[in-house]
This record gives sequence, C-alpha cells and structure tokens, in this order.
Amino acid sequence: MQKYNENFMIIALKEALVSYKNNDVPVGCLIAKNDEIISTAHNTQNSLNIATNHAELSAINKACKKLCTNNLSDCVMYVTLEPCIMCLGAIINAKIKTIYIGATSSDNGAIISRYPLVKDELIYPYKMDYYFKKTISPYILKRFFRNIRKGEK
Repeated sequence: MQKYNENFMIIALKEALVSYKNNDVPVGCLIAKNDEIISTAHNTQNSLNIATNHAELSAINKACKKLCTNNLSDCVMYVTLEPCIMCLGAIINAKIKTIYIGATSSDNGAIISRYPLVKDELIYPYKMDYYFKKTISPYILKRFFRNIRKGEK
C-alpha cells in the first residue's frame, strides 16, 4: 500500500475548485502509481449535461488509457468526496484497492456513509483500504450548495 501523500489530495482539491467555478458539484480526483500522478479529473456532470461525468470515472478512464490497461490494482485514488455507487462500481472494476477520501457523503456515499458496500463481503469480497482524511473539501461543498440555494450559482 502506498502512503498518504498530502500534495496529491491538494491537487485533487484544486480539481474540485475547477468544478466549482464551472457550476458543477466540486469534486476532484487523482490517481497515482508509485508516487507518480497518472491522472487527474474533476466533475463535469452539470456543465456538460452528462450524468456519468463524475471525477472518479474520468480519472479512471484517463488512467486506463495512459497505462494501456484496465487493471489499476497498483494505483491509489485520492478523491475529495466519497464515491457514489456508480463510481464504486468503476473503482471495483478497475481493481483500485486504496482510496483516500476528503469528505464523506451522507446522501450518496458508497464506501463509508450511506451505503457502506465495501464492508459487505457478499458484494465486495476483496480487501479495499479506504481512509477518511479531513480536508477543506466539506467546506467547499457546503459553500457551493449554499450558493445554489441562494440562487448565486
């Protein structure tokens, strides 16, 4: 398992800010292998009107293309918001086994919060290491949704 790299989470947070500026839910993702950045991505679901354009899916697709494989078992994911069920499915298919999460999601989280699917051995029989690392991500998300409710976004 690769150790936590705070700089990688900072880069993922910068990706989330790109989403924020584009009126997308501010989520950023980075995939690394052996302490080298393989891919970065941010959420473009609203700006491109494509329901599946989550940061995790984009980062996985870029990493698979760059490494010429769909097996990312030697990679680590840094994501600013806990992945949803759809993204968890892609993470499982890509065989990513270590994930660092910047904020939990009580609405859609599929690892720690709402649907802790990786804890159910019938659904996910392999070992996945996931870690919650307190970041500024929850504050960015709160500000984004507060602005939407005020009609500023």
